[in-house]
Amino acid sequence: MDRIVEFQDVVRGVIADKIRDVIKQIFNVLYGAVALLFGLAAVVLTAFAGRELWHAADPRLVVKMAERVNAVLESIGLLTIAVAALELSQTVIEEEILRTAQIAAPTRVRRFLSRFLVVVVVALSIESLVSAFRFVHDAPERLSESAMVAFSAAAILAAWGVFIHFNRDAEELEPEAMADAKREDAKMEG
Repeated sequence: MDRIVEFQDVVRGVIADKIRDVIKQIFNVLYGAVALLFGLAAVVLTAFAGRELWHAADPRLVVKMAERVNAVLESIGLLTIAVAALELSQTVIEEEILRTAQIAAPTRVRRFLSRFLVVVVVALSIESLVSAFRFVHDAPERLSESAMVAFSAAAILAAWGVFIHFNRDAEELEPEAMADAKREDAKMEG
């Protein structure tokens, strides 16, 4: 009787492993689709930025210099968002599809959030500068909007720093997994 129970436990374990593998493959496909869409969005935004930049530099057009400058600033804003989309695509691929190191969920979340927030803070900072340059000439009464975007970026950066500070102990709970993750990072970068 004990052998039958052991056999049933083994079969349950094998079936659970197979189900887990299938679910992981489904998630990898979904993550891949999300990463692809981020990449496609970046390509489209880059094309739009190129069009705006050409509009700014096209010598055949007779437009005011302020319009040309606004087109350049709009191009910079679009490129900033395109870079953010590309970075998010790369992050999803590296963190959710390629990574094989087994680290706990809180550590994975912290790593993903860190990469994501870098992109968000940089994009918001650049967007605040672009909008400030635009508003200082066209609508000075709207400069406070640019300041609020810059303040938001600073607040996110400060909150992120506090989050990292208070979660540093989590890395010490799983030193082997963190060492594996750091080795994977070196491989992906090298």
